[in-house]
Amino acid sequence: MDVVVEVGGWEHECCGDAIERNQLVDVRCIRYVGPDGLLRLAESRHGGLDVPADQRIRGRVTEIRVVQAGGVTQAVLRVPSGQALRGFGDDDDGHLEDPWTGDVVPSATSEFLVTVRTSRR
Repeated sequence: MDVVVEVGGWEHECCGDAIERNQLVDVRCIRYVGPDGLLRLAESRHGGLDVPADQRIRGRVTEIRVVQAGGVTQAVLRVPSGQALRGFGDDDDGHLEDPWTGDVVPSATSEFLVTVRTSRR
């Protein structure tokens, strides 16, 4: 089953690791209802102020999309680490890349949608 996890914002920028396509991940998430009324999952490294990060998603990353202005998404090869997104990466320049061409994908946001294929059906 494919599950989409929202990754980004202050929590990822604080201490998030890089995430790459085909990587095995174990992500702690907070469940919440989005503006569209659908249940959503957001990665949480710290838990919410009053909401525990009580959902775990384990599996292989099959797709990563950066969320651009207006909610438009674009495929990228990987999510840079939080340090790299803030410009402090030693081995990671923080740039986003198109997964097929390697071209740099310009983005003013650090919000990503990471699709994880789990073994649950």
